[in-house]
Amino acid sequence: MNPENLNLRNEYLSNLKSDLPAGLVVFLVALPLCLGIALASGAPLFSGIIAGIVGGVVVTLISGSEMSVSGPAAGLAVIVATAITDLGSFRVFLLAVAISGVIQLGLGFLRAGVIGNYVPNAVIKGMLAAIGVVIILKQIPHALGRDQHYEGDFDFFFEADVTSNTLMDIVKAIYSANVEAIIITLVSLAVLILWERPALRKYTFFKLVPAALIVVILGILMNEAFKMFFTDFYLKAADGHLVTLPEGSGFRAFFQQFTTPDWSAFKNKQVYTMALTLAIVGSIESLLSVEATDKLDPQRRISSTNQELKAQGIGNLISGLIGGLPVTAVIVRSTANVYAGAKTRVSAFVHGVLLCICVMLIPGLLNRIPLASLAAILFVIGYKLTKFELYKKMYHTGMEQFLPFIVTVVAIVFTDLLNGVLIGLVVGIFFVIRTNHHSALTLVNQGNYYLLRFNKDLSFVNKTELKDKLASIPSSTYLIIDGTKATFIDNDIYDVVADFQESAKYSSIQVELKHFESKSQHYRRNSRGKLQKAIAR
Repeated sequence: MNPENLNLRNEYLSNLKSDLPAGLVVFLVALPLCLGIALASGAPLFSGIIAGIVGGVVVTLISGSEMSVSGPAAGLAVIVATAITDLGSFRVFLLAVAISGVIQLGLGFLRAGVIGNYVPNAVIKGMLAAIGVVIILKQIPHALGRDQHYEGDFDFFFEADVTSNTLMDIVKAIYSANVEAIIITLVSLAVLILWERPALRKYTFFKLVPAALIVVILGILMNEAFKMFFTDFYLKAADGHLVTLPEGSGFRAFFQQFTTPDWSAFKNKQVYTMALTLAIVGSIESLLSVEATDKLDPQRRISSTNQELKAQGIGNLISGLIGGLPVTAVIVRSTANVYAGAKTRVSAFVHGVLLCICVMLIPGLLNRIPLASLAAILFVIGYKLTKFELYKKMYHTGMEQFLPFIVTVVAIVFTDLLNGVLIGLVVGIFFVIRTNHHSALTLVNQGNYYLLRFNKDLSFVNKTELKDKLASIPSSTYLIIDGTKATFIDNDIYDVVADFQESAKYSSIQVELKHFESKSQHYRRNSRGKLQKAIAR
């Protein structure tokens, strides 16, 4: 074993005491999400489990990130539901998922992962804060005992089910509050809060045992006690209050639920259109999630986005071949992973293994977990993402950071993850252009001598400012245009300068260019110092 692999193995082994409990927490969060996203997608429930296992076991092993967790994504639910309907069957859809994996693999080799680096930090922080808000809003109905929708629904108003949305669910949940669910939620929250108290954290038991596990066990025991001592005062599976896994246990029952693609649809053009859509949207969500997870990582490790695309591609290829939903890096599970104290990718791998083993061997026990217990766990995660201190900090950094941040938060809460990020990105780009537009040029003069200095690189966004400053130069003057500080000058800027040189002679303006050499391959200076387009050879 080479030294690098040996060091990695030692690192993974030394962090097991942190990664194993974190993997358990992520498993508890991921289980209802896998089922809920499958339900929201109109796909077989087990397809969500398969995607979760593939994301946890396969993608984790080759991922470019140590902290991100992959699985079925809520942001793709509407696309998946539409695709299954348009393609005519779930098995044809699986073929599109597998092909999308091949496309993502190609994007990774083409080094398309750099796309994530062009998203401003303010937008990424806004995305994280918005996810926190959405998580809290979506868990309120579950905490109050209204379990009509799984955690997989992450839209606010514009859901596929027009008769229900987040706000309406909260209002209905308040009117139909379930006392049993409220008791379990409050006890669970109390345990989660007390578990973090410094007075308790000094004891080994509270360090080693994750609070989420205690919350789940307490939730099961409390509901069973309600059932034992009261006639109708307990949370029932028939009413959707408990986790719901497909029936049947053991290896045979587990593998019988795997599905293969319909290869006869290989010539269907719609399959390739849908595969391309899944690959592009899934890749963007994965890159954004990885970028956001890097911001949360206490060690501030930088993930390889190209490697992440390759990992997601292989994951989707395998998921499609065995009957799973599309896989992406998922911010909710990744956030749970970070805040559960994970140190390496072992935690994500453990979560995938636990999904596989528990669904295979103990689905009956898992089906006793109240959704109210899981809601409490997600409440705490959501709060950590969207603390008031974060908003205060962003406000004090200035409007250039705060506005893209808060617009992203609002847009994601009221639309969805991808659209919200795009809206925030537009606002962020506006401020980038505005910032670069100012102070890019300085014009000073002494008598009839003028100096126009380029303070930094210039692009097409600086054309207006450059034209205005050139237009202010009076007749019969001497102008020096200094490009010393600019390592790059856009071709549009050269066009403006060249045009001004031509018109300057009619106003008796002499123009001298300093340090414009090698800034553009499209222009050269003639013997008189004027810019002119170079002749292509």
